[in-house]
Amino acid sequence: MKKTLLDVIFASEKRKNTLLLLQDRAQDMENLLLSLDTTRQALLPQIKVLEEHHLVTHYNDTYELTAIGKLIVNKMIPLLDIVEVADSDIDYWGTHNLDFIPPHLYKRLSELGPCTVVTNPPSTEVCEPSKQEVENAKKSAFQVSVTTFIFPGFPSLLEDFKKHGVNMSLVVSTELLAKINEEQNEPLRNLLGSNLNKVCLYPKRMDFVAFGYNEVSFMMRLLTNEGNYDHKYVSSCNPTALIWAKNLFEYYLKDAIPITVV
Repeated sequence: MKKTLLDVIFASEKRKNTLLLLQDRAQDMENLLLSLDTTRQALLPQIKVLEEHHLVTHYNDTYELTAIGKLIVNKMIPLLDIVEVADSDIDYWGTHNLDFIPPHLYKRLSELGPCTVVTNPPSTEVCEPSKQEVENAKKSAFQVSVTTFIFPGFPSLLEDFKKHGVNMSLVVSTELLAKINEEQNEPLRNLLGSNLNKVCLYPKRMDFVAFGYNEVSFMMRLLTNEGNYDHKYVSSCNPTALIWAKNLFEYYLKDAIPITVV
């Protein structure tokens, strides 16, 4: 009795990886063995299973996908991409609110991978931004942040960005803007009003803590499903994650109101 196609594809890492390696072009056995870091004796039985299920064919010592094999592999890849993101920490993704992400970007969540979920940040970063994220921003021409809160050391961070010529685009919640005005923090207000910084108000509900990106990295802090804050965050330097972050920023920016005086 033949295996189901799901078993053929996913029950063996060698079979799955062979299919992925053959996605773009036919390959000879030597290249497959080298890429998979395996032996001919170990691989041949797995290729035989793929051939028996009409996913792979071969001529001489060269292997390629069949027409149905190509169709299946093209559908496999988006699934594997989103699984890679979820596998970064399924407990985190399953317990945090993602409803603030618009549908067209939610469908592209796989673009964040490979990513890291930082669940235990150093004690020095509990009340301050990640040192690595700050260094990444200082290497960039800009830093974009959409946020509902500001770290206590944010004024000094802005000063540091100013010294490095980093342009800051900041979108804040109604509650955060009110807090900044209530505290009458003149140094912060002066920094926010400098030529290097652009500040906007997002007047609608923001069901997340913050997200931001620069030329190097992306980070995102989510609320739990119960609406609570924690210190965990997502980080990625994947180029597709930066494009995804830019699109998410543009989604919130279109309804934001520019602020000329904080």
